[in-house]
Amino acid sequence: MKKTEQYAVSLPNDPPLRAVRAFEAIARLGSVTGAAKELGISPSAVSHQLKTLEAFLQMPLTERQGRKLILRNEGREYYRSIRSAFNVLRQATEQVREQSASRQVTISLIPLFGMGWFIPRLHGFLRENPEIDINVVYANHRNYLSDAADISIRFGAGQWTGYRSEKLMSGKMVPVCSRSFIKLHGVLDTPDQLSPLPLLHDEERTTWMQWFQLAGARRPLRSTGPMFEDGLLTLAAVQAGLGCALMREPLITPYLNSGELVKLFDLPIDDGRDYYLCVRQDNELSPEGLNLQRWLLKEAGV
Repeated sequence: MKKTEQYAVSLPNDPPLRAVRAFEAIARLGSVTGAAKELGISPSAVSHQLKTLEAFLQMPLTERQGRKLILRNEGREYYRSIRSAFNVLRQATEQVREQSASRQVTISLIPLFGMGWFIPRLHGFLRENPEIDINVVYANHRNYLSDAADISIRFGAGQWTGYRSEKLMSGKMVPVCSRSFIKLHGVLDTPDQLSPLPLLHDEERTTWMQWFQLAGARRPLRSTGPMFEDGLLTLAAVQAGLGCALMREPLITPYLNSGELVKLFDLPIDDGRDYYLCVRQDNELSPEGLNLQRWLLKEAGV
């Protein structure tokens, strides 16, 4: 064997892994015979591996008491140290096996998109595809990095390095408030009546001023009111009756349909950002992923 090949097989400080595995089985099962049965080798081969490990460590790990092989103090300490590592290996291996055995698709999306659009429709996909397991993970639209999801629902202008994107739905915003807010402040008939009322801001404060300009209404002297980092927090504030907000209508349709939220005026404003279905350019979707992609496009009416 060449020197480079020998180095690739075993580093100087690496223990003989087959021998460590044999020792772990002996310690866990309590006998050489049990370890041999689990590992599918002969008891003499297990004993040989144990001697190899003890020679490498330069200390005995076991001793005989009659016909039984028991762990010495050094052996118990060594087993305690390596046991967690073997547990991690077994769990990771089982997880990979389960994933390969299942027909699994991972989708990343913004929380409000998940709550307001994806999850309410998901039962339909699962009913049609009961054999597919769906993993739903968060996507942060402020910092889209290349993630491990098969499909990403992204929010923005439609351009992300390394991704193919297709517009899924509009991101236009409409003014909304809660039913309790209407009861407190009365019915609003014109945009001008909205100007002095509490306003909520999703991500930034300029959009309301642009909406008032679009509506031809008088604008507030300055853009006041709480600002929230994302649509989910803004929705919670609207539901709590803290004020009116400009929200993206496709994601709050369930709340509008139930009457919990009220669309004040049918005058949408477009900030140039929409929702896109994205897949990585360096990865072909599995048949399960293609099923989910087709379903998403169909549900969105694309």
